[in-house]
Amino acid sequence: MNQKEIESVIALEPTERYKYFIKKVADSEIFYTLIDTNGDYVVSKIDDEELFPLWSAQEYAELCKVNGWENCEVKKLDLDDLEDEIIDFVADNGYLFNVFPAFDKTGFVVDLTEFSKNLSDELKNYG
Repeated sequence: MNQKEIESVIALEPTERYKYFIKKVADSEIFYTLIDTNGDYVVSKIDDEELFPLWSAQEYAELCKVNGWENCEVKKLDLDDLEDEIIDFVADNGYLFNVFPAFDKTGFVVDLTEFSKNLSDELKNYG
């Protein structure tokens, strides 16, 4: 991935970054989040909602290591991790997904049901 692609994707509106994320993850079956120094997943809080961040590439996740996340590490996940761990983690804690935040700006916020449906629908195109 080159710098020009990174800059053009980061410049997209959150809705467009979400669509990009869904297509990329359906194609690669890989996505990324952040973990803290204890190995725990990080979440952000907006109003009364807690948000679990996701990115389609490590480079985008690295750009968000700001505002308290500087010491976090990027964690690579696949669709098995999503099914076996992430869905339960998000559901059990009542989190929403923060798909593709950029730097310190929130990405597209979506609930588990809509996220799962969108990703499942896109995966059908790759079956």
